[in-house]
Parts: sequence; C-alpha cells; structure tokens
Amino acid sequence: MRWLLLSFALLLAGCGGYEVKNLAKSDIDLVADEFIDESRRLVRELTVKLYKRNPAELAKNPGMDLEKRLLQLVHNRGELNFAELGGRQETDALGLVFDSQFKGDRVFALVVGLGGMLRHAYGYNEELFLFDSLQPEPLWTSAHNVEVLAWKLRQNRRPDGSPWLVTSEYQGEIDNLSFERLFGKLIVLQEMMAKIAGDADDRRVTKVVHTAGSVFIPLPI
Repeated sequence: MRWLLLSFALLLAGCGGYEVKNLAKSDIDLVADEFIDESRRLVRELTVKLYKRNPAELAKNPGMDLEKRLLQLVHNRGELNFAELGGRQETDALGLVFDSQFKGDRVFALVVGLGGMLRHAYGYNEELFLFDSLQPEPLWTSAHNVEVLAWKLRQNRRPDGSPWLVTSEYQGEIDNLSFERLFGKLIVLQEMMAKIAGDADDRRVTKVVHTAGSVFIPLPI
C-alpha cells in the first residue's frame, strides 16, 4: 500500500509541475499559498516604487541601498523586528510614518509595518498545510489597516503641507495612480482570504468597523 501511495505521489509530481508536498494541502491551503505569494510580491513592488519617489529616505542610512533593504525583508522570517525602528512592528511601525518626532527611514517603517502585519494575518506561515488554519479576523483587520494606510498617505501632511511620503501626488498634482492600484489589490486579497477562511470554518465573522477618523487597529493575537 505504501508503495502504491509513493508511486501515486511520484506520478503527480511529474505531471503539470505538481509537487509532492501539495498532497498535504487542501484546496484552501493552495489558494492561501497563492495569496501569500501575491501579497509579498505587491509589498516588494510597493517598496521599490516608494524608494524611487522618496530617495531621501534611503539616504538617511549611509551605505544603504534598495537591494540591501529588499534582502532585509526577505531574509527575516516570521516577525519583522528591527533595532533601527526601535523594535516597533506592524501598526506601531506604520505609525512612525506619520510621527513628526521620527527621524528615520519612513519608507522602511511603512514596509516593515505593512509586511509584518500581513505575515501576522497569515499566522506567520510562508505556506499552509492540512493541519494549518487561518483566522478571518486578522485578515479583515489587516484589510482595514491597508485602507487606513492609503488614506493617511493621501490626507496626512507635514506642518509645511507636504506629504509624509510622496506616492500618487507630486508637487500638488496627482500624477501616479499605481500606488492606489497596489493598495487596492492588497485590500481585495485580504478581504477575499478572510471570507474564504470564514466560510471554511462555517461561522459568522464580524468585520472590522471602519471608524471615522481612520485609525490603525492592532491585529488580534
């Protein structure tokens, strides 16, 4: 019997790029894996775009360049915790972007906060297997926070009226809507995965209430 199972697994592995490890995955696990990969790709793309529009942020750290920043994010598994940000993570790190007292790299604070929050939403899993499960509440909350982040980047201003980070607007003109599309894709991914996770558990899920004033909400543990 074991020989037959092994033969079946090897047959699948040779057909259509199917991997043996996928035998230990449900359909939802496979979908979640795709969502995780796509969210990380979008955060990487956002990082590159932000540094291109805000090169002064990268220059705050002598010797730092874009590739080093990207490697910092990729090589750190699980929680994203950096001494450079005083150990602040997720929504606390996002708050640094709009903190007038913060003198560090605001782009780095944003992508560390955003990337860490999305990892939290997926239970810090790089991929899921049969005995893993996703909780819909952190996914809904992360979708809300991405929406708040996009809103704050548009609306919150420095004392001189300039944006904390240049995104869609430059010198008072809306000239680049690709940022809005990226944030929109992240929001949709998180909301869709939250609904899938909720349906899988066959239970009612309470969405995050979008409060007036738009504040970041820490993800449930």
